[in-house]
Amino acid sequence: MGPESARRSRGCHHEISSCDPARIARLRAIRLLLSLPAMKLIPTLLCLLGLHVAAIAAATDEFPSISHQELTAAMASKTVTIIDVNGTSSFKSGRIPGAIDYASLRGGLAGTLPKDKAALVVAYCGNEKCKAYRTAAKAVAALGYTNVKHYAPGIAGWRASGASIEKGAE
Repeated sequence: MGPESARRSRGCHHEISSCDPARIARLRAIRLLLSLPAMKLIPTLLCLLGLHVAAIAAATDEFPSISHQELTAAMASKTVTIIDVNGTSSFKSGRIPGAIDYASLRGGLAGTLPKDKAALVVAYCGNEKCKAYRTAAKAVAALGYTNVKHYAPGIAGWRASGASIEKGAE
């Protein structure tokens, strides 16, 4: 009986030179390992899609910035509501003129905002690295306002620009 007939008698019909059970087991293990990424492809893609959606959601948490010149122009034309998110103590020690102290208004924020939901509302905090402004910006957006912006330089940038500072209680 030759090798070809030995393969046939054992039921081997694949093209390997030997039907050694250990070799067949290794080949099956390799096939299984090679098929795992394919089996994990859908969950992996779903995870990546979830991360992508989370990134988009995080990006929507970002609000467009307003430049110093745009903010001062809006202040001069009285077409902006400014929200200070630095806390009451900081607010009293110096703020952008006309700003509202977010910490003291949380429950009554809606009553201090303009009736026009397309009106410009600007939130700011300490400086470019500070992200506290998001709290107020999200609260304003949740009330239906569509023109919410962020003054990224914050109070530190405002002071550095040499612009006037308002002090004391409102």
